[in-house]
Amino acid sequence: MAIYSISDLHLSLGVDKPMEVFGANWTDYVRRLRDNWEALVAPEDIVLLPGDISWATYLAHAVPDFSFIEALPGIKVITKGNHDYWWETLSKMNAFLEKNEFSTIRFLHNTLFETEEAVICGTKGYPDTGGAVPEDETEAKLYLREAGRLEAALLEAKKRGNKKIIVMLHYPPGKDSVFAQMMRKYEVDICVYGHLHDKAHAGALQGMIGSVEYKLVSCDYLKFKPYRLL
Repeated sequence: MAIYSISDLHLSLGVDKPMEVFGANWTDYVRRLRDNWEALVAPEDIVLLPGDISWATYLAHAVPDFSFIEALPGIKVITKGNHDYWWETLSKMNAFLEKNEFSTIRFLHNTLFETEEAVICGTKGYPDTGGAVPEDETEAKLYLREAGRLEAALLEAKKRGNKKIIVMLHYPPGKDSVFAQMMRKYEVDICVYGHLHDKAHAGALQGMIGSVEYKLVSCDYLKFKPYRLL
């Protein structure tokens, strides 16, 4: 079994929002993604998808996008991105999977996903603030909520034995953020994240920072080819 990751699929098979408008590098990207995925991923493999999965506003409109994901090999583990407006409570999303017979998709929302060698935690995260809590009260609540979700997951992950810990964030964590501090504290091995596109790739946090390996997995950065973590 291998673990891969790729984010920001921005599928629009059920709504009219083609990504080709964002540049030539997105041309025919759905086919390219499918072909690369099928060439790499085996049915027993895990693929981590840290956010921005579908442009659909509601789950009912996202069925074509999740049908596409379901048809790809592997078990897919999904966390929320800033454009995943369809995101609901975990119980509603699990009911959606059951209703549509999507058996290879899992949502991480205040939960863990565990394999024989790794424990996977995930949450959306928050745009990098340099380690400071936002001054706006509403934004501060969002920031602290996301930080709290990650810490709760990491506390639970540490109870699962001597396994690698992988964190999925949508937003880049920032090397001095509360998220980065927390990952160092709880001895996270790998952090994958997305959100960045085009010229923003150049400033991405990559490689070993302290004891944590960071990897940008936005699909356009990866040329629509899932990246093998383990």
